Amino acid sequence: MKLAETVTFGGSALDRAAEIRGDAAAIARADADTATRAILLWRGKPLIDAADRLVRLPLDHSILPECSNERILLGRDDGALCFAYDLSAWTPDNLDTEALGQFVDRSEQSHPLLQETQVFAELRVIMTRLSPRDAELATTAKAILGWHESHRFCSRCGAESAMAMSGWERACGACGGKHFPRTDPVVIMLITHGNSVLMGRSPGWPEGMYSLLAGFVEPGETLEAAVRREVYEEAGITVGAVEYLASQPWPFPSSLMFGCRGDAMTRDITIDPLEIEDAQWISREDMAAAFAGEHPGILPARKGAIAHFLLRNWLADTLD
Repeated sequence: MKLAETVTFGGSALDRAAEIRGDAAAIARADADTATRAILLWRGKPLIDAADRLVRLPLDHSILPECSNERILLGRDDGALCFAYDLSAWTPDNLDTEALGQFVDRSEQSHPLLQETQVFAELRVIMTRLSPRDAELATTAKAILGWHESHRFCSRCGAESAMAMSGWERACGACGGKHFPRTDPVVIMLITHGNSVLMGRSPGWPEGMYSLLAGFVEPGETLEAAVRREVYEEAGITVGAVEYLASQPWPFPSSLMFGCRGDAMTRDITIDPLEIEDAQWISREDMAAAFAGEHPGILPARKGAIAHFLLRNWLADTLD
């Protein structure tokens, strides 16, 4: 697909500086370099400014001592090294915990040591407003920090492990085990039959919201086989030819979405209520109306998600 890398989080050719992750001398030089920058996350929310730009702080900023002493080397940003710092231990005054639990968290948090225009914002809300470079930095930082939070203990012996290789490894001092960041492969499928596309919805989604079917790839399974299995399990539809289109890193918490299209061989839907709440065939005309905000009963997939990207290109005949 020619437009594959224009998907949100599609990449910005970031130099990840992998060759110096374990180089203590190089890291020490970066700490002494006034050009080196830090980006901040609070409970997975990146720090942005009023112009929806990722805030880059100097390493001598007064807020950094309040962050975790574990940081992630993200790479070289315009020639300067950039690290991700985690401020999750901070609890804001008057924290709106109800907003944090919403389907879309639109609350923003501002720290007293930062400028009033600098706020922590939910990545799902701002992802389409970030530049490609800011989006890649933010999604990488969120995914890696989230992995460290959920993988503190060695899976071989159970002892607590320690961050290593500038955040790209966890090492166990008890058994010598080494553990690396996890990415879960997920297929998301544009399944068509004639002029219609197969859409489904999960329980708890906003009223009328539908998206493409998706599911995790199982061990020993190809992407094509996963597409056919998931569609049949969730909707009872048999799929024939399958083609890969595009991928998208999705740090909620740690997936890599493989966008595929497939040809439905059958049309009768039988949903698995344990998997999805509903599924239906939606015509190209109805989907175009939904994208325009003019359909009375259907909301399109979330803007910025690969489902929205695939559907938009399907409508525009630009999948090739």
